[in-house]
Amino acid sequence: MGRHSDGRRRRLLVPALATGLVVVLGAAAWVTVSVVTAKPACEQPAHVLVTASPDIAPALSLVARGLGIACGSVEVQTREATQAAERLALSDGSPRPQVWVPDSTLALRRAHQLGAADVPGTGSSVASSPVVLAVAQDVAKGLGWPGHTPTWADVLNAPGAVPGMPDPARDPVGALALLGLKDSVKAAAEPAGAYVALLRRFSANTLGAETDLIARLPGSSDGGGAAAVTAFPASENSLLRHNIEDTTSPLVAVYSTAVPTLDYPFAELGGITPRQRPIVEALREAVLGDAGADAIEKTGLRAAGGQALREHTDDPRVSPPSIRAANVPPAAAVDELLNQWAGINLSARVQVLVDVSGSMNAQVPGTGLNRMQVTMQAAAKAMHLFKPATRLRMLEFSTRLDGDKDYRELLPMAPVSQHLASGALDKLAQVKATPDGGTALYDSVLDTYRTARREWEPGRLNLVIVMTDGRNEDPHGISRADLLTELAKLRDSRRPIPLIGVGIGPDADKAELDALTAATGGQAFLAPDPAKITDVFFGALSRIAGG
Repeated sequence: MGRHSDGRRRRLLVPALATGLVVVLGAAAWVTVSVVTAKPACEQPAHVLVTASPDIAPALSLVARGLGIACGSVEVQTREATQAAERLALSDGSPRPQVWVPDSTLALRRAHQLGAADVPGTGSSVASSPVVLAVAQDVAKGLGWPGHTPTWADVLNAPGAVPGMPDPARDPVGALALLGLKDSVKAAAEPAGAYVALLRRFSANTLGAETDLIARLPGSSDGGGAAAVTAFPASENSLLRHNIEDTTSPLVAVYSTAVPTLDYPFAELGGITPRQRPIVEALREAVLGDAGADAIEKTGLRAAGGQALREHTDDPRVSPPSIRAANVPPAAAVDELLNQWAGINLSARVQVLVDVSGSMNAQVPGTGLNRMQVTMQAAAKAMHLFKPATRLRMLEFSTRLDGDKDYRELLPMAPVSQHLASGALDKLAQVKATPDGGTALYDSVLDTYRTARREWEPGRLNLVIVMTDGRNEDPHGISRADLLTELAKLRDSRRPIPLIGVGIGPDADKAELDALTAATGGQAFLAPDPAKITDVFFGALSRIAGG
């Protein structure tokens, strides 16, 4: 009780503090806040690096400043959770943190799935922020707010509601919000069909993060002429900060107890040395204690149990003093939700293997082009079939294209929007077949499939696509029997990666492609007339995506 006794004074200070935090959190994701607490006489100070999501990092920095460590320092590094998960799994050579505080337990799971073995599956929650439906104030007023408290179902049935979604594959807010969407249609005559229809509505305006959706609010100067959105999932904390920063387009928070909160787990990673251990434990104890509660109060976040740490009399658009939200569901349940999300749109993670063996130089009758050219034209057109958020890598394969490797990268893994903006279509148009190259199909497929398995991403349609005009011609590589055995070992029905085979021209071996794709739960498609490969390719993708 004592630390809340001066509530009136704190309420007066919060707007200024929150405005300052908006400036900090609006900075680049690489901002680092160093907090040095070593005493001058210390000979061997221990350094502890903490990586934290942007909204919790300022509170951690405040706590670290008050630790009074005898011999050491704490550095709080701000990094978005999905990006941090990828860096922990595939190191870029930068110093590895000893502590990670992402915005959600989902981020810990993601890092572990990517191969970061020292990341625990759970951590002690140090704060929370409800995932709400952020609704443009005019739409909320049309539903009777503030006299009436609308539900998610009320908002989604409102005539003026234009929904948007932060990409569930990258943003925990989007992933957790799927539970709220499913709950909002439970009273429908056919809940399953209503849920799919609702997902389709949201997928039409799926952007990278909450900040992208905020820029699309009516009257926003950052919208760039794009269609406005008026309702989208967001964290309560980001909504509060938006309302402080931009008073011209305020958002009203609509709550659902079916949606788990962001839980900010304190995760201790591997490799903590004996000298670092006392600092990590002191930081953990302080963050979970009164010092942490005081710092978290200043950021607008809630206590770990969902209790509001201060009254929001300065912003009546955020109301419940406490919220008992659902727990984060098991990983299998989240995977199922994200797979269903991926199935209703073409937000995907795709590895594309393109045959550049010598036979791809064969002319396609009636076109004036060779097989290579019509294939790359089809691949270029497919770039526009996928949603801009789809992440795509393209590789070419023949025999010994890159030293002893039979394949090499044409386009790195990146969003389709980035490929299109950086001249990828021009690069694809320049691809030529290797005059004397054979078709090293088996080794190329196996290595690419292994990469796709290692990089599997929830919430996306994970695919490997191989486009070839022949059959395997590499006598020094893996056999078909061994390849099928390895593909069967890599197959995981909970994390599917169908292999899609597209046979080009009359020499393509449909039986071989059938065998390879069946081992992964995929399908093979044949274009005997290479001039029609675009239609075959598009048909294959639409069938696998589930329409």
